[in-house]
Amino acid sequence: MNLLQKLEEISLRYDEVGKELMNPEVASDIKRFASLNREYTQLKEIVEAYREYQNLLSNIKTNKEIIAEESDPEFVEMAKTELDEMEDQVEEREEAMKLMLVPSDPEDNKSAIVEIRAGTGGDEASIFAGDLYRMYQRYAEKRGWRFELVNFNEGTSGGFKEISFSLEGQGVYGTMKYESGVHRVQRVPQTESQGRVHTSAATVAVLPEADEVDVQLNMADVKKDTYRASGAGGQHVNKTESAVRLTHIPTGIVVECQDGRSQHKNYDKALTVLRTRLFEMEYQKRMAEVSAKRKTMVSTGDRSAKIRTYNYPQGRITDHRIGFTIYNLPSFMDGDIDGVLEALKVAENAEKLKAGEVIGV
Repeated sequence: MNLLQKLEEISLRYDEVGKELMNPEVASDIKRFASLNREYTQLKEIVEAYREYQNLLSNIKTNKEIIAEESDPEFVEMAKTELDEMEDQVEEREEAMKLMLVPSDPEDNKSAIVEIRAGTGGDEASIFAGDLYRMYQRYAEKRGWRFELVNFNEGTSGGFKEISFSLEGQGVYGTMKYESGVHRVQRVPQTESQGRVHTSAATVAVLPEADEVDVQLNMADVKKDTYRASGAGGQHVNKTESAVRLTHIPTGIVVECQDGRSQHKNYDKALTVLRTRLFEMEYQKRMAEVSAKRKTMVSTGDRSAKIRTYNYPQGRITDHRIGFTIYNLPSFMDGDIDGVLEALKVAENAEKLKAGEVIGV
């Protein structure tokens, strides 16, 4: 099937989904409506580009007819100029549409929950985990995403042994998913008096946030405990049991939330994280199946993989998945990470195109 046939099929499917969304029976089925709405949103950009492309081809045909039939030399010259400009756009538009046909992860438009854990390196690993936390916080501010702390466990010399937070906004997971994996830092630790460069690590997990539509959670399987929360920096000790711990008995998953001042708010947050963890178990199975079919260098599922090195003496960041190196460490740690994320996205799309993966209808 050629490109135009594929695009025509997608255009027909887009119209079909649009009609289904107007159906009252579909609107009353929350899960089906959400699924169709996601598909409609995904197809919209492709269909709009295809219709613009069709319009371009139509204009090219009209200008060729003018050149062949028109007797006014000035009019013919104008048509030739326009034709040259339009023909230059054809290949560019086709390449852009090919990239749009690369299937995105259906979870890409979701918000995300990010979990950072100190790895090897003792106190320095906790300090580095804190640096990564601030880096993502500043990046979220630049993107206009809503940032909300969920839970934390502070390190003995600063930073965090573990910290988790939610990021809300359009396409958050699709952008942040490339951060999952082991981040390695090479620098002289604050705790080191000899001035030797040490290597430490922290693990980042980015999870697509699940809602009630994604996970049917039986509350009889959930055990709730409350306890007193301690605030960031040890500045505050809550006098009431506002912190919440939820245990999912069938899987043994434990979720804690202590950032909010009210038990009710912490309970709601913890419930969202629990749903997300349960959803992610199924999601990772699906990702493993995809990885088995297409060995990708831009992995977003294997958290044991070393993905990036932050070398402070050289001011260098190297992303090992695509051999991408830049020398702007200070601004990178200040949240200027778009360049690397965009390069990873382009590399993954190129892999999918090469493997012949395109959106089905």
